[in-house]
Amino acid sequence: MMTTNGKILIVEDELSIRKLIAFNLQRSNFDVIEAGEGKLAIKLVEEHNPLLVIIDLMLPDMDGFEICTTIREKNPQLPIIIVSARGQDMDKIMGLELGADDYIVKPFNPLELVARIRTVLRRTTFLSKQDKETKLEVGPYSLDLITQRVYKSGKLLKLTPREFQIMKFFFEKINIPITRDEFLDEVWGLNYFGDPKTVDVHIRRLREKIEDDPSNPLYLKTIWGFGYCFEEGEKLG
Repeated sequence: MMTTNGKILIVEDELSIRKLIAFNLQRSNFDVIEAGEGKLAIKLVEEHNPLLVIIDLMLPDMDGFEICTTIREKNPQLPIIIVSARGQDMDKIMGLELGADDYIVKPFNPLELVARIRTVLRRTTFLSKQDKETKLEVGPYSLDLITQRVYKSGKLLKLTPREFQIMKFFFEKINIPITRDEFLDEVWGLNYFGDPKTVDVHIRRLREKIEDDPSNPLYLKTIWGFGYCFEEGEKLG
């Protein structure tokens, strides 16, 4: 029996769109689970532990943002892609701030969706166990490369897969300013088609999770007119 690339949950109430997405995913050797409403989607996530979830925002029983929040609270490492006809910047920003890894506006090319899925999965798959280092440490932060978890002073931080990849990239370039384009190439992939402002949204959300005072960050600094830099912080003594 052929091994599949993994199981993906499609949360979409329009049957024709859901079947179109499912058809293209199955052609790409993914297993597919389908849900036409939010409550069923949340139940299926718990029962099937999918590799990734695709969520439409306008569903009959729940708002897609609510579903995204619920899934993210229980499964902080589960990749989420929002697919919606709501293409305004505020909707995109809201989706990304709630933990979505990508946001695609309808109508879309199904092949583009598959490409985006592969990019997200490539960036969120467990890192190779052949890596010599399994942990990276900076200041109070400890990043576990095997479990893809980040701890601050021993306490687990609830980061999304994308936020973990951003932290890893920062840790690889401590005290070195990084441009938005470098983030897009390294974390989102060279074939990323979306809005570059997604970098700012994700880093703002990450800063709120890791800094004691996000408005006056000690570690994750903004380099105005350039990008961002993760500094080691003040030395004591």
